[in-house]
Amino acid sequence: MEYQVAEKFVSINGEGTKAGQPAVFIRFRGCNLSCSYCDTTWANGENAPAETMTETEILDYLLEQGIRNVTLTGGEPLNRAGMRELLELLANREELRVEIETNGSVDLAPFRLPKALHPPVFTVDYKLAGSGMTAGMFLENFRKLEPADTVKFVTGSRQDLEQAYGIMQKYELIGKCHLYFSPVFGKIRPEEIVDFMLEKKLNGVNLQLQLHKYIWAPDRRGV
Repeated sequence: MEYQVAEKFVSINGEGTKAGQPAVFIRFRGCNLSCSYCDTTWANGENAPAETMTETEILDYLLEQGIRNVTLTGGEPLNRAGMRELLELLANREELRVEIETNGSVDLAPFRLPKALHPPVFTVDYKLAGSGMTAGMFLENFRKLEPADTVKFVTGSRQDLEQAYGIMQKYELIGKCHLYFSPVFGKIRPEEIVDFMLEKKLNGVNLQLQLHKYIWAPDRRGV
């Protein structure tokens, strides 16, 4: 199987449960959504520049880096042909721990690997009103989340915060998995999110800042 890789690089995790830890990133070409705040539009088109790699070449690249944390991202990686096969290969390596960043539009069930040596975990976006993509969400995923998974709410306004809070309540997400508010960079002040979290007494919910956008230039690639 061949995969179209828009970029691959070693950096730190900028967000999530492993924020600040070294990680290897594989970004796959193509996305089925078009979020208003997307910072990787250059990789989303089906004709975007990409390197063709086999699963063996991807595995070899990952092992060469000597970094345990692996993030598969996009675009939307779960829409790529052969993704389950690639996950099976990577999740059965003692050296690797795989996280998949998915945009929330794809059913997670076909990609669960409970019998793998190290089953992959999922960071699932919920696209709030400010993204313009709420209608594309696969809501059944909320019923299939596991404790190691994460739901990320990228927020740009009070309206987004209220919508996210409603989703947390409706699907009883607090205590079910990891939950993060992530501000749209330059759109909302982080203290506004903190004020909202305190107002709603959101125990078990986290604020995250995209560390890579503070360490390097916000529009820099490969970090």
